[in-house]
Amino acid sequence: MIRPSEDASTLNPEGNGYSISMRQALLVFLPFACGYFLSYLFRSVNAVIAPNLISEFDLSASQLGLLTSVYFLTFASLQIPIGLFLDRFGPRRVNATLLILASIGALIFSKADDFQTLLLGRAFIGFGVAACLMSSIKIFSQWFPKEKLPEMTGRIMFVGGLGAISATAPVEFMLSFTGWRELFVALFFATVIASAIIFFFAPDKKNIHDIGSTKDQLLGALNVYKAPIFWRIALGSVLPQAFNMSVQGLWAGPWLSDVAGLERSGVALHLFALGMATMLGFLFWGAFATRMSRRGIQPIVVLIWATIAYMALQLLLVFEVTQMSWVIWIGWGLLGTSGSLAFSIISHSFPAHLTGRATTALNLLAFLTAFASQWLFGIILNQWDALDGGGYAPEGYVQAFSIFLVLQVLGFTWMFRGYLKDRHAQKAL
Repeated sequence: MIRPSEDASTLNPEGNGYSISMRQALLVFLPFACGYFLSYLFRSVNAVIAPNLISEFDLSASQLGLLTSVYFLTFASLQIPIGLFLDRFGPRRVNATLLILASIGALIFSKADDFQTLLLGRAFIGFGVAACLMSSIKIFSQWFPKEKLPEMTGRIMFVGGLGAISATAPVEFMLSFTGWRELFVALFFATVIASAIIFFFAPDKKNIHDIGSTKDQLLGALNVYKAPIFWRIALGSVLPQAFNMSVQGLWAGPWLSDVAGLERSGVALHLFALGMATMLGFLFWGAFATRMSRRGIQPIVVLIWATIAYMALQLLLVFEVTQMSWVIWIGWGLLGTSGSLAFSIISHSFPAHLTGRATTALNLLAFLTAFASQWLFGIILNQWDALDGGGYAPEGYVQAFSIFLVLQVLGFTWMFRGYLKDRHAQKAL
């Protein structure tokens, strides 16, 4: 068993805690990458198995939306406790423990014979993967200097993109010779193995800050939500992130079938390209923001311009430009992932002992919004009669994309006004 446990002074004689060997860096990164890979696979897999679930359980659009989005709801419900747990118990223990719940959820989902049991299994999966990203960001903040955080966050999200890719054409290929139930049994075993890898191989690091009592920790979390900088970044970044997740995790597939008129194989190929773009987008934005920071351009500036481009892309969906479907969904992955920069921006805005609570507070809002948007999308689609051959009316998609684009513009406006206000204040000094 390899699990180093070191405090800051043994890592670096100068005491800054950021001298790390390649072996240690890999032990920090790879175990948590396994968990986040599965987290994203679980998040995205319903987009491919949706036809199977609709056929077997006779699901309506709102039921399908609820089933898929309950992952986001249970995921979000644990974010505040996870922030406290990460600061008190450390990312290794928290992530490994919760992944056992995800494995149980996968097993329940595989054995389901009604909608309610599917919902229960999906809820357990959401609980179980709730710490995968935040525990990764927490351990990166412990072992790497803050200027490396955007790059490290991009790398772990790159692995998430691999998970999203694995949930598209590879899953479609597996379904050609096995069933979706067998797929979830395999995911049960994979999740147990990931939990063991994190628990036995990931390193610990002593918290050099006094985290205080549970009451103090809760007050710290409250202070995060009271901070104006938190809401300034959150309102501008959460809506694009949440809508990106909710559409990629479910509604991109039905849009490609119902609006673009693609066969199942074509849908799978588009979703594969979306997953590839997501993977590359996560990697690009982290590295790009780090490089721009070295040139004096703040990550918030990068986030602002990327968000503008992402919202402009969504106009193609509002106006049903189906002949540009490849551009739409590759752009969706490349531009939509820029919202990940908000986590490094938030982590830089609070003291080190509050980073766990600050990033999980942002994640809480993102996933609650993703739950609401994914379910609401299905409710909107249900306002139109289903197509004769199955599927949902194109008019419903247009209305849903239009509503969510307006909401994103409103949130972005708040963030941009705050940025301009800060910029003018700095110039006045």
